[in-house]
Amino acid sequence: MPRIDRYMLTHYLTQFGFFALVLVSVYWINRAVQLFEQLIQDGQTALVVLEFTALTLPLVISLVLPVAAFAAAAYGTSRLASESEQTAMQAAGMSPWRMARPVLVFGVIVGVMVAILAHGLVPMARARLADRQAEIAENVTAQFLRAGVFQYPADGVTLFIGEMAPDGRLRDLFLEDARNPADQAIHTAEEALVLRTDGGPRLVMQRGMTQNLRAKAGAEPRLSVTRFTDLTYDIGGMFAAQARKDRDLRTYSTARLLSPDAALLEATGASPPRARAEAHERIAQPLMAPIGALLGFAMLLLGGYSRFGVWRQVIWAIVALVVVHGLSTAAASRTAQSPEAWPILYLAPLIGALIAAAALWTAARPRRVRAPSVPAEAAA
Repeated sequence: MPRIDRYMLTHYLTQFGFFALVLVSVYWINRAVQLFEQLIQDGQTALVVLEFTALTLPLVISLVLPVAAFAAAAYGTSRLASESEQTAMQAAGMSPWRMARPVLVFGVIVGVMVAILAHGLVPMARARLADRQAEIAENVTAQFLRAGVFQYPADGVTLFIGEMAPDGRLRDLFLEDARNPADQAIHTAEEALVLRTDGGPRLVMQRGMTQNLRAKAGAEPRLSVTRFTDLTYDIGGMFAAQARKDRDLRTYSTARLLSPDAALLEATGASPPRARAEAHERIAQPLMAPIGALLGFAMLLLGGYSRFGVWRQVIWAIVALVVVHGLSTAAASRTAQSPEAWPILYLAPLIGALIAAAALWTAARPRRVRAPSVPAEAAA
């Protein structure tokens, strides 16, 4: 690689490191605050919060890197122009196409980073995060058993605990199960214990009462009251109804998504076209990095010198980036509805490449210099 290319590449990589650090920090802190509030409310420890926020970091980085590549290319090109280095390169005979070569290499390097994240680290982190969420969902005591607060662990279920004794006993328990409108039940007990069994957690209530309200078509609802000394209630099934979900496609490798087997389809509940669409979405994601870098460079070459700087070109570059990312988002939404339309996922990178090529072609065209007007008397 020629020295000038290495110089430009180092220049852009330096700016990229700064913008990537700032954008990842801002985005990650925002996500971490949301997770912190949710997990702390569920009674989790600070270590669990730290683990969850760390597992979201690969996804945050993969989303931010293409934007950081654009910002680095735009800012780096502006610096080269303001310090007259770009003018010196052009005076030495370097065309916009030639100067775009190190920018393209820079974009490809960032694209490789995004590809490693999208195809490797992000699915692994998502899978680990899903496993940890399932483990926490099984920890009923930490997630749902809090004293003095009405809780709604599932649709149609209300739980209230008056007090929690140091030995784990639950006092003054109230449990309403209205998931079935035709058979609603209210359980109250003086004390209760949560026991873990092979079939899931069980709630053993002592010295309480059960009220059942049963309704039949064409008949008046009937209320029955039963007092009990001990009653075992399956809360594992109740909470599992809330926590039970199909496994996310995004936790599987790209190779398995491109050729989905029966086990994957059964675990996720997805169709083969949907799995393949998810794989192509990952493949298209790294392409946005070199496109963003080229847009940030090419759009700033448009127009001539101005003592007011290149703010107009920067605005046009931002508009072009927003258009390309808007097309990418629209294509992803369309593919989510119609997985067979996955080829449109590559439309946004293609249009971005055409915009960058058009900008470079325009910048490479020789500018015509108008001849000064000559007065009629002088011409005579």
